[in-house]
Amino acid sequence: MSNNTDKPSEFDFATRAVRAGQVRTQEGEHSEPIFPTSSYVFSSAAEAAARFSGEQPGNIYSRFTNPTVRTFEQRLASLEEAECCVATASGMSAITATIIGLLKTGDHIVSSRSIFGSTTVLLTNIIAKLGIATSFVELSDLAAWEKAIKPETRLLFLETPSNPLTELVDIAALAEIAHKHGCLLAVDNCFCTPALQQPIRLGADIVIHSATKYIDGQGRCVGGAVCGTRDVVGEGVYGFLRTAGPTMSAFNAWIFLKGLETLNLRMQAHSAAALELAQWLEQQPEVQRVYYPGLPSHPQHELAAQQQSGYGGLLSFELTGGKAEGWALIDATRLLSITANLGDTKSTITHPASTTHGRLTPEQRAEAGISDGLIRVAVGLESIEDIKADLLRGMR
Repeated sequence: MSNNTDKPSEFDFATRAVRAGQVRTQEGEHSEPIFPTSSYVFSSAAEAAARFSGEQPGNIYSRFTNPTVRTFEQRLASLEEAECCVATASGMSAITATIIGLLKTGDHIVSSRSIFGSTTVLLTNIIAKLGIATSFVELSDLAAWEKAIKPETRLLFLETPSNPLTELVDIAALAEIAHKHGCLLAVDNCFCTPALQQPIRLGADIVIHSATKYIDGQGRCVGGAVCGTRDVVGEGVYGFLRTAGPTMSAFNAWIFLKGLETLNLRMQAHSAAALELAQWLEQQPEVQRVYYPGLPSHPQHELAAQQQSGYGGLLSFELTGGKAEGWALIDATRLLSITANLGDTKSTITHPASTTHGRLTPEQRAEAGISDGLIRVAVGLESIEDIKADLLRGMR
């Protein structure tokens, strides 16, 4: 395994996160190299023709073949226990590539309503223009999922845990429903990452990531990824990427590779800190409710313990005073970063109703449970006591 990861399944997760996918060049480098090139030189016209036709594997053009990006794809595929991975320019482009690459006009999607606001807008305002309709259901209600499936349904899409209310669904049970009706199940695994949850093991067909979040881990780059089988992701999603070009840059792929090396340790630390903060928030009189799957008060705490190896770094809580109190708390903080990004070593705080879900209608926000008093915190790696003290500034 010193030069290559031919059989990554032989090694533990932590080892694969550091070494999977790397193929050293003739220079014998220890760190993965960055290949900042747009194109590649062929030894002959015949080789060029064989590469373009697909008869011969190899690099063609960096819109869809780049060695650094390929190393990232192979490493993430190994961690998700998927046959292949397609890296994209962003998390949203990963979702777009999945839908357009696999569906056609007249097809139907069933989606959880507890998804990222931009994903809701994508489905209702853009994908709908292509003649692909979407029905939205309650994430945890398996009966609602099955009832919403039509003869033309091709894809079930969800985030679990959801953003920002950390709702869950039983992935294995939903996979059974999807496959019974001939549908693909796509799980956005952004908030757990494969360090805490592996949806393919539970029956999912496709796993989607915003690599911008925990995979990077330090808020440096934007990227996405789609993992799954070669016949689904390796054909349909890759085919869309090759032609449409929502491409991950070599530099960003290299950053994400470095992020994957510490992913296991960081997710354990994020989870431990978030659990302690959630327990503390439940004791604060200004807090009406805390949403975190690691708490026994969470309605799906037992399910989280079954299908996740940790509870993640994302939590939210509801203040009794609504938007005014929420904004006042956010503005009083001096340590937490006021930003809608998450998955960073730096803790972030945001007001979902006016930021991440601000483009939704009031009715859509109400259906998704996004109230004006809801605050989301992505717990970083600072001292937990300093995070508590910072939040207290807006509570007293």
